[in-house]
Amino acid sequence: MPQPTASDLVSESLVPGKPVHPSRVRRARQWGSEYVPGLLLTAVVVAAILLTTRRFSAISPLLAAILVGAIAANVIDIPQRIRPGLQFCAKRLLRIGVALLGLQVTFTDILGLGPATLLVVLVVVVAGIGGTMLFGRMLGVGWTQRLLIACGFSICGAAAVAAADGVVDADEEEVLTSIALVVVFGTLLIAIIPPAAHALGLEAATSGVWAGAAVHEVAQVVAVGGALGGTALTIAVVVKLARVVLLAPVLAAISWHIRRSQTAESMAAGHQPPLVPLFVLAFLACAAIRSTGVIPSAALDLAREIQTVLLTAAMFALGTGVRLRSLARIGARPIVLATGSTLWVTMLALAGALIATA
Repeated sequence: MPQPTASDLVSESLVPGKPVHPSRVRRARQWGSEYVPGLLLTAVVVAAILLTTRRFSAISPLLAAILVGAIAANVIDIPQRIRPGLQFCAKRLLRIGVALLGLQVTFTDILGLGPATLLVVLVVVVAGIGGTMLFGRMLGVGWTQRLLIACGFSICGAAAVAAADGVVDADEEEVLTSIALVVVFGTLLIAIIPPAAHALGLEAATSGVWAGAAVHEVAQVVAVGGALGGTALTIAVVVKLARVVLLAPVLAAISWHIRRSQTAESMAAGHQPPLVPLFVLAFLACAAIRSTGVIPSAALDLAREIQTVLLTAAMFALGTGVRLRSLARIGARPIVLATGSTLWVTMLALAGALIATA
């Protein structure tokens, strides 16, 4: 029988005339003692990261959180009592943060890109995932590992990796490896795309579409767009958010594929993933509400702050699982796959940008 959560106990305590059993109170206290240490540590670290990154705006809080977590995990021995709270952040808070990411998206802005650019976005995501999966199979990389890399590199970086993990339930080492690769290769694109766009003589619109369609993380796109200029930055961010919207149908397609391929035994055991994860539906709902224009700008600013806090906390928690010894054991194949995926997506995006803005 499943154990009641703390929220269940609170709900019961609000029922008039129904006292809470002492054993349930003890379990609620045990829940608190289990999660609170990790949550408190995460809160302190996130506060320090946000204060630092606001002073130095060129630094992404999400990327900084991953690096801080990874450094902490390899320098000190994180106590076992901290880990349940970190796992809560890496799973629960991340899904809430991804859902709130929908409040950054307006379907009007995305449709305003025009059919040609929207087709580029679709091709980059679909062909990017397909090409990465095919190349990964040729390299002998496992299905879940190459799927996480494909989603992260083709859609929206670490958030896509973690969201895909919520559907396929990959090994922790595979998730952390994929996130580490997203950070490394996305950061490399920050240094590569602006001078390359200048060397190729690309106009602002073309370079903006290229950056938004090629770069992995939203924060990395902002960094690239800022280096390219104001017009390119605006286009790049909207193109990137169009890729983010495709996270929902991609995860639904993955879930549908898994349900189709499951054996009768696993289906009978109730191991089917939901056709569309709840946090993906919440993401679409947030995007739909934002598109109506009824949310005040002050509320949107608050939601953006909350989303940043939640995703920063999740990235720190995920970063604490990065062990250099474990990464050393993964071998060269995922790194080769990440290199090939980055080149493939970047070239698709460049070709599409040139055609769409011709």
